[in-house]
Amino acid sequence: MIRLVLAGLWVCILTAGTSYAVAYWKENGSLLPAKDAYLDGLQYQKTRALSVPMVENGNVQGYIVARFVYTVEARTMHQLNVPPEPFVVDEAFRRIYADDRLDFRKLARYDLSILTTAIKQRVNERMQADVVQDVLVEDFNYVSKEEFQSKP
Repeated sequence: MIRLVLAGLWVCILTAGTSYAVAYWKENGSLLPAKDAYLDGLQYQKTRALSVPMVENGNVQGYIVARFVYTVEARTMHQLNVPPEPFVVDEAFRRIYADDRLDFRKLARYDLSILTTAIKQRVNERMQADVVQDVLVEDFNYVSKEEFQSKP
């Protein structure tokens, strides 16, 4: 009988101690590092592939297919409520579509540094902070309408 009482008392003490320890860790933090303890640095984020129609004489002649990479500080990225990717994609599409200097038949002569600088500046203006540190070009090609339609 005494063994049964002692075993019951031992289970009660063990349960109370475990409950106290869990409550203490939950209130004062766990053994894991805090969220602010991550390494600072730049994060590289890729955009999805863009297909920008090239219109000439009222007809679509082909598409500029582009993909960009933008850099954001890790600390800033974790604090943002809205990711910058939709803004980067939107600005890239607008710039490419509306640029009169872009000769889609001779892309080798197009100055991509003007495009990437404009995208970066405009995205930071729209987000009202210096979020995007740099915009890089991963892919920038012209595909004719015929080639685009013939691919599976």
